[in-house]
Amino acid sequence: MQFADRLNQVETSAIRDLFKLLGKPGIVSFAGGFPDSAMCDVEGIRTAVNAALTEDGGGALQYGATEGYPALREQLASFMAGKGAQDVAPEQLIVTTGSQQALDLLAKTMISPGDKVIVEGPTFLAAIQCFRLYGAQLVSAPIDAQGVQTDVLEQLMAQHRPKMLYLIPTYGNPSGATLSLARRKRVLELALQYQCLVVEDDPYGDLYFDAPPPPSLLALSPQVPGSREWLAHCGSLSKVLSAGLRLGWLIAPPELLAKAVMCKQFSDANTSTFAQATAAHYLRAGRMPATLAHVRKVYAERAAGMGQALRRELGAAIDFVPPQGGLFIWARLTGAGGKIADAQELSPRAVEKGVAFVPGAPFYCANPDRATLRLSFATADLPKIEEGVRRLAQAL
Repeated sequence: MQFADRLNQVETSAIRDLFKLLGKPGIVSFAGGFPDSAMCDVEGIRTAVNAALTEDGGGALQYGATEGYPALREQLASFMAGKGAQDVAPEQLIVTTGSQQALDLLAKTMISPGDKVIVEGPTFLAAIQCFRLYGAQLVSAPIDAQGVQTDVLEQLMAQHRPKMLYLIPTYGNPSGATLSLARRKRVLELALQYQCLVVEDDPYGDLYFDAPPPPSLLALSPQVPGSREWLAHCGSLSKVLSAGLRLGWLIAPPELLAKAVMCKQFSDANTSTFAQATAAHYLRAGRMPATLAHVRKVYAERAAGMGQALRRELGAAIDFVPPQGGLFIWARLTGAGGKIADAQELSPRAVEKGVAFVPGAPFYCANPDRATLRLSFATADLPKIEEGVRRLAQAL
């Protein structure tokens, strides 16, 4: 068969490929990028399912509007208002099949072959793959603990005149970095100055451990008049309610949103009405604040436990900035004491010892740092985290 030329631009996910190695009994996995299913509010979701079937069972089991289930759009607009985006009306967002579909719709509507797209280095692997599938030329912008370095970003925007800038400003995947308030405002100014669409991907913003993060770019956009016209915001319920419901949303300027709806019609007609009705009832019941409080507490304990274990077991052989939220510790092997300094070399040795992580190189669109690695603390309890880190130290 002769496949589409665009498939030559991508390859299978390094993370998904790694999962094939994890069939070994007793392995401790720090590789996944998903939340702990044990913390899902099963009872609350069961109640929401029953309410959806009782109040409008026929509607919940039928096709729905491509834009989304009206009751869920209303609840999501209220949810965003609670996070500082006060002026988001239900008709200004569409419901997507996970925020990954939102990224795909943005790529379909915005990217022509050869268009320049700036991404963080490192960034979400699936975003790299998605943008390349549509022919984007990716440009890497460096980050530090405060997110993308806006002085360098400005130089890159002036040089490349990108059509799109993709950021995960809050507890980034994989970096865990959070863009500072000053840099957030600067990003909005640059978007307006260079008329470049900024895509704010925000699946982790509710998962803070102590103090809440700075307001989202969306919430800050009124402070930079005109920037809202160059901003798209992607949200998700996968990390805070249920990954299996596959529910996300896209907030974007009206013209872009209309094009995204048209492309979604071609893709799946509409996101599961039943899943949307369930989520709408769950949000309306007011259970989300308690769910988030519980999840934040557990993840904060696991993040701290993993950090302490890494310091104790690996010492100077590893370096990282403790995360303030999200699901990941982004670390770098230093090679101290003659230890391995290449995460891709370490990965198979670690699997042999019974622990798995994701090497950092695939998260870069260019010039990968092979010493980096991503460790997820989300799905392992504290005893497993300590055992996994001990095994990692043995592999090193």
